[in-house]
Amino acid sequence: MAIITLTTDLGDKDIYLAALKGSILKLLPEVNIVDITNSVSAFNVQQAAFILKNSYYYFPDNTVHLIGIDTVYNTFTKYLAIRYNNHYFVGADNGIFSLMFDDEPKDIFEINIMQDLKFLHFPLADIFVKAACHLAKGGDIEEIGLPVAGIEKKMNLAPVVEKNLIKGAVIYIDSFQNVITNIKKDFFNTVQQGRRFTLYFKRNETISHLSWHYNEVPEGEKLCLFGISDHLEIAINKGNASGLLGLNLGDSVIIEFE
Repeated sequence: MAIITLTTDLGDKDIYLAALKGSILKLLPEVNIVDITNSVSAFNVQQAAFILKNSYYYFPDNTVHLIGIDTVYNTFTKYLAIRYNNHYFVGADNGIFSLMFDDEPKDIFEINIMQDLKFLHFPLADIFVKAACHLAKGGDIEEIGLPVAGIEKKMNLAPVVEKNLIKGAVIYIDSFQNVITNIKKDFFNTVQQGRRFTLYFKRNETISHLSWHYNEVPEGEKLCLFGISDHLEIAINKGNASGLLGLNLGDSVIIEFE
């Protein structure tokens, strides 16, 4: 069965998400529409990129991922269809693809599907839907656009190594208020080399033990672990780490190794 996923900032209180899904079903009634999330903060490209980057590969090959973040027409932004790791992505070239992909995609096409004037203010339910349904039906990506050489670049905030320190930052806070940093497991292991460590963050809080799961500590106790995204998380078992520890997006964290 054809699959189209949705990652958008449309929410679920207005008509926009219904219009988007209805437009898909009109063109492809048998498609399986899967909401990855429609609760991305408005225009938050970084948040959407983190969510989709860490979820798309759980889907079968040839899944089409429709990205509805900052898609309103302007003269500077291209609408792209991309083939990457046996998946298809349809979205605006606003930097999100460079944040999602570890390397430059080889198959990048600027969508040249004709716009229906009644959707002029909402290309997501017209151009994007037409492209996504074409790909979901097994159509060639070359038929809906012209090849382009590259994508708009945005830079992820990267951790820095200084002597026996890793300096990182909070890049995402999930629905459970777990605090996710930009320090990935492989990077941590390369720097750690088996040494003991202390994780420092706001309010002079520290953690010196890496947990395997959230229930490894008593309820209400803080912990750190590498979660499903392979990023270092700071959490409180059955608690609100972001609120109780005062950690917000962009805040610094430091890991010191012995």
